[in-house]
Amino acid sequence: MKRTIRTTALVVGTLMATIGLPVATAQADDPVPRVDLRVLVVSDGGPSTDAIAAELENAGTPYTEVDLNDSGRAAIDAGFLADTADGRPRAKYQAVVLPNDNPFPTGSAEMAALVAYEQAYSIPQVDAYTYARPQVGLNAAVGTGYAGSVDGVPAEVTQAGKAGPFRYLEGTVPFEDNSPTVGESYAYLSTPVTGADFTPYVQATIPGSTAKGSLVGEYRHDGRRELVVTFVYNRYQQQYRLLARGIVEWMTGGVHLGADRNYFAVHVDDVFAADDRWDTVLNCTPGDVDCQPGAGTPDPVRMVPADVDHAIDWQNSHDFTFDLAYNASGSADHREDNGGQDLLADKLIADRGGFRWINHTYTHAFLGCVQDISVVPWKCATNTDGSTRWVSRNEIVDEIATNQAWGVAAGLPLIQGELVTGEHSGLKVTPQQPVDNPNLALALADTGIQWLGSDNSRDPVQRQVGPATTISRYPMNIFYNAGRATEQVDEYNWLYTSRAQGGSGICEDNPATTTCLAAPLDVATGYTDYIVPLETRIALGHVLSNDPRPHFIHQANLSEDRIAYPVLDGVLDGYDDLFTADTPVVNLRMKDIGTEMQRRTAWRAAVDAGQVTAYRIDDSVTVQAPEGVAITATMPAGTRHGGSAFGSSYAGRVSGWTTAGVLPYTLDLPTSADAPATTDGPYRTPAVTGAPTATAPRTKVPSGVVAQVPHSAER
Repeated sequence: MKRTIRTTALVVGTLMATIGLPVATAQADDPVPRVDLRVLVVSDGGPSTDAIAAELENAGTPYTEVDLNDSGRAAIDAGFLADTADGRPRAKYQAVVLPNDNPFPTGSAEMAALVAYEQAYSIPQVDAYTYARPQVGLNAAVGTGYAGSVDGVPAEVTQAGKAGPFRYLEGTVPFEDNSPTVGESYAYLSTPVTGADFTPYVQATIPGSTAKGSLVGEYRHDGRRELVVTFVYNRYQQQYRLLARGIVEWMTGGVHLGADRNYFAVHVDDVFAADDRWDTVLNCTPGDVDCQPGAGTPDPVRMVPADVDHAIDWQNSHDFTFDLAYNASGSADHREDNGGQDLLADKLIADRGGFRWINHTYTHAFLGCVQDISVVPWKCATNTDGSTRWVSRNEIVDEIATNQAWGVAAGLPLIQGELVTGEHSGLKVTPQQPVDNPNLALALADTGIQWLGSDNSRDPVQRQVGPATTISRYPMNIFYNAGRATEQVDEYNWLYTSRAQGGSGICEDNPATTTCLAAPLDVATGYTDYIVPLETRIALGHVLSNDPRPHFIHQANLSEDRIAYPVLDGVLDGYDDLFTADTPVVNLRMKDIGTEMQRRTAWRAAVDAGQVTAYRIDDSVTVQAPEGVAITATMPAGTRHGGSAFGSSYAGRVSGWTTAGVLPYTLDLPTSADAPATTDGPYRTPAVTGAPTATAPRTKVPSGVVAQVPHSAER
């Protein structure tokens, strides 16, 4: 037995010397190779390789990208792929991503080097988007299968996919069809070649047939493993977002740096206060700055106790918690106007433990420049010397501290360091106030604020404001000034239709606006039929993008017609239909979201600076990172660090953040974990030689994949 292994190793060693890989790696008695936890992405500039690179980037998984269109790029040869480290053979990449099964010219030395590397170290290869053909284990799509649009097609995960890399999905993978006039997806559906070792993971019915054609499948051949993807996608499309985790899982064997979870948090602003109502005749909001002074009569929208009961019941049925951003003066004013009575505040305080709470300032005052509302749109008031008049430090402190004190007295379960100012004021807002109020940072220091909400539509990058770190929030296109669906549709029509159709003309003035309507929505049905599906899709897209940033609505949206719930139901119920129970929505509070974003920023900076290295040797993973930088990783269940379990369970794996007490940080994988070198390659059994002999055929890429199909602007 021993002699047979040695003989095989010598044969493979001769091959590897021929193509340039180190002969030493082929010796049977060499040490187990080191495999670095880094992915090689070879890109042709197409949307599919871009999507995979974006997934790795967002998760914090190190990768090296080689752009085939760059004339000055590095050559992919033996030295680029492998060498030795500490006397041990080293594979520099744990996986290879190619635009297709062979993007190089026929007879390419680079493709031959990749083939030999994959064979020698059992490195998996992802064909990001390739033509169905025998070279990838599939019959040609033309003639025996299907080549064409798959917009709106309901694909499915096979049993092998559910048992393997897509174990976190319930089974359905719906393909988007967002526009009747734009081609959004294209695929080659085909069955495996007879006798090929091909396992479909995701498939769809071939049109005109009862047979299923593969969309994603694994092809084992010539001592190599390829994940063959035969549909095109971009980083934003839902079908890709559903499968991205599994693609990374397959290529890494579930052992990689970085983590991916699905987050959803909803902040409800203006609780206790009343929101001014949209006037469907004046097309503005009496009492707010979009109406001329004195125009119309304010008609506020405010929750009632029954709305609180509904919110609690809804939360319980969805295992979800709202974050209520409150303005205490709303209750004080209500009591003053109603003989000391405020049934809403009494109800919310009695049920305070059912929610999370955020300081939203006492009166919801604008805390930036002093607003001149004598004109529409408003402008910043100025001093006699022409300089901007700013709301003072003391005024800002009073708004924050008074609201905080009221909340403490009411027993609200607050975290003092969290704050959302009214309208995110104090922070820059263009065009009127292009810089932060200089008094804001000082006031935040005075009041101990660590986390400050910002508007993602105008201030998306996390940044420091004095002692506080911003947390950008997604505004949902459910308007603050609408308690009824008809009001929401009327305002939507006003904003997004042309002047000739009775609208504001914003789309004519700014053609880049993506919410433009060809014609006004039906006031009776437009909310349910158009706005709800649209807003659901947008929010769910954020959830599926490993994006922890919260969304925000307003208390008016939980009252009267309770118009927020159809969208929230669409997100959470739709999510539950797609994912298994061990892959829940992660519902974090504000400070935890901020911490997650901070850690990601520090981790990405360390990875980009080349300060993070990690590798696997057999069942041990070693990570080196800068001291004080939290480490993020995804590992098989049962992975341990010393005597303690690593991470927490999610999507069939364990993942999380850890701060290493001693570096390097080591992880012990369970014996059930997939080995980096499986049954293939010279370290286990002989590899079959041979490289692809022909460049992959050109595949079709529809316009809806090259450029994202517009869905909505956020406001």
